[in-house]
Amino acid sequence: MSGDRPGAAAGQAWSAQGYAHHAGFVATLGRPVLELLAPEPEERILDLGCGDGALTAELVAAGAEVVGCDASVELLEAARARGLDVVQADGHALPFEAEFDAVFSNAALHWMTRPGDVVAGVGRALRPGGRFVAEFGGMGNVAAITTALRAVLDAAGIDALALRPWYFPSPDEHAARLEQHGFEVATIELIPRPTALPTGMAGWLETFAEPFLRHAPAAERAGLLARAVNLLEPALCDGAGNWTADYVRLRFKAVLPAG
Repeated sequence: MSGDRPGAAAGQAWSAQGYAHHAGFVATLGRPVLELLAPEPEERILDLGCGDGALTAELVAAGAEVVGCDASVELLEAARARGLDVVQADGHALPFEAEFDAVFSNAALHWMTRPGDVVAGVGRALRPGGRFVAEFGGMGNVAAITTALRAVLDAAGIDALALRPWYFPSPDEHAARLEQHGFEVATIELIPRPTALPTGMAGWLETFAEPFLRHAPAAERAGLLARAVNLLEPALCDGAGNWTADYVRLRFKAVLPAG
């Protein structure tokens, strides 16, 4: 959902209209993590990486007092247009101190590539006994897509092997990070979730691949995208032309001790 606003992969920009068109499925598929959060009326909740506020609005509808935060000015404007209370903030340096009962995040944490700073900031933002519930990309997420992007960049003479624009951890890796910062992990699991792409692979790459493509000259990017689509077609496109992204999600609930 939300991405590098400033606490994420360098070089990713966002268009609220483009995100809604190419990736509206993100909020729809995030509803199970809302169920895991189980928001209660009058709870104070932080939506970390709220994006355009599609799921933030559902938290408000449940009766919670919700603050959304994101680093993208463009997406925050869309969230404010929904009438939501949102602030601009870097997920690596959250400015909150012991003021929330829960922190919620969907499809945003993988853009925040200093996860220790994020978890520490969430811990500071929560009151004793508060919970951190989130879903984001886990180990193996979009593995075929990133391999294709690296291959076309390498073929163009651009060293792409060192590019790590996203944080896709294993459950053990992320659980250890949460525990290091004082959380007790109630549940954490990897969830394979092949995801239909309403505007095809070209639309997905247009929306999310900027952290890779920014390393190529602007005049070459369209050709690189086309080559990536061709590489991916045998694996991720069916005979009827329907595209699927190889998503793997990491979903967890962690709780701070009541003190």
